[in-house]
Amino acid sequence: MKKVAFITLGCKVNQYETNSMIQKFIEKNYNIVEADKKADIYVINTCTVTNMADRKSRQMLRRVKEQNKEAIVVACGCYVQVAKKEVGEIPEIDLVLGNNEKKKIVEIIEKYEKQENQLDEIQNVMKQKEYVELGETTYTEKTRAVIKVQDGCDRFCSYCIIPYARGRVRSRRPENVIKEIQKIAQNGIKEVIITGIHIASYGKDFKENYQLIDLLEEINQIEGIQRIRLGSLEPLLITEEFVGRLTKLEKVCHHFHLSLQSGCDETLNRMNRRYTTKEFEEIVQRLKKAYQDVILTTDIIVGFPRRNRK
Repeated sequence: MKKVAFITLGCKVNQYETNSMIQKFIEKNYNIVEADKKADIYVINTCTVTNMADRKSRQMLRRVKEQNKEAIVVACGCYVQVAKKEVGEIPEIDLVLGNNEKKKIVEIIEKYEKQENQLDEIQNVMKQKEYVELGETTYTEKTRAVIKVQDGCDRFCSYCIIPYARGRVRSRRPENVIKEIQKIAQNGIKEVIITGIHIASYGKDFKENYQLIDLLEEINQIEGIQRIRLGSLEPLLITEEFVGRLTKLEKVCHHFHLSLQSGCDETLNRMNRRYTTKEFEEIVQRLKKAYQDVILTTDIIVGFPRRNRK
């Protein structure tokens, strides 16, 4: 039985997609081992949010070959998607896969084993119009499950490469989300984390009027699920209507991660963040009023460059 090891860098979306890939290998009778063990196949699910993430991705891609020089090394994920040429020049890598190709990773590896020439399969994600289903992902090593409900982002913040790595907004059909969570609940998992690249945009691409709050209301009714956690949220999602409906969902945890990025309106404008510090403060107060025990976390970018002044 061949052994496969995974290294996952970056966000919870990557964690979900790694779980999906692991599940596909298990279904094909591969043995999953820890990343520091000798394996026949190493899969590195890369990240490209920062220069540090890029460097760590390159380091991991080179390091795993030292554990087994005969192993197949697979690079996939966001860094691969935006730096195909750079990744392809790393000699330790055998296979280069884009984000959309994760769903058929086992098939591609088995194809590679027959011809043993370096393969790269990367679709242009900017042309992808529909959400790519990875299948029902019920595999998890933890007591809670990450659930991906959406991919892509249309915001194009001036500092962010993610839209180019993930493409435009594509929402997962609610019936597929619900079915997956129902199966997870049947397996004894009581907590889910709802994640995506920009979950505030969930439903934006649907013809019908169905948004994130509608999905959360359905998830809240699933028997067996006791806690619902939300991934990072676009602050502008937190309207009076959204909060009013959210407070009626007893399973939603009172923790909200709202990325401020800067406390300076001029900088926020250069970042293309589409809100002011005053609006952000009003959003925070809205949540504090709705939940006496609310927990708020955020991200701040320090040292964001100014425009060149002539």
